[in-house]
Amino acid sequence: MIIRRATTQDVPELERLLGQVLDVHHAGRPDLFKPHARKYTTAQLQQLLADPSRPIFVAVADQASQDDIMGYAFCEHQQHIDDNILTDIKTLYIDDLCVDERQRGAHVGSTLYRHVLSYAKQQGCYNVTLNVWALNESAHRFYEHMGLLPQKFGMEVIL
Repeated sequence: MIIRRATTQDVPELERLLGQVLDVHHAGRPDLFKPHARKYTTAQLQQLLADPSRPIFVAVADQASQDDIMGYAFCEHQQHIDDNILTDIKTLYIDDLCVDERQRGAHVGSTLYRHVLSYAKQQGCYNVTLNVWALNESAHRFYEHMGLLPQKFGMEVIL
């Protein structure tokens, strides 16, 4: 398996996988997530791909299968310089990590995650953070297995 930076040629595959993520969220919280919607437009994806502060990594089987993306990790560099209360540590935030439903169990997610950790260390980051929706129990289990611990909790009451 090869992990590489995503390119504009990957947009159709990224859109397909983003749809899988949306399906999970819509099934768990149809009150919050629209069916058949898109997190990013094609133009927004192309802007993200051009933004060095928002790296997107993709997993492919090998050099010969460059077009068949098995998973992705959308990341974002964050730093709160001169904030009133937060220190100015460098954080790499995982905005979205997805493994193609056909590839689950093949260690694509753990390989992507370890690649993101390595990248973050190379970039001088203090930590890697992410958010997980409570509805996504399999993601909770995966991230706990990868060694992540809760940093904060988001809570709600529906009126």
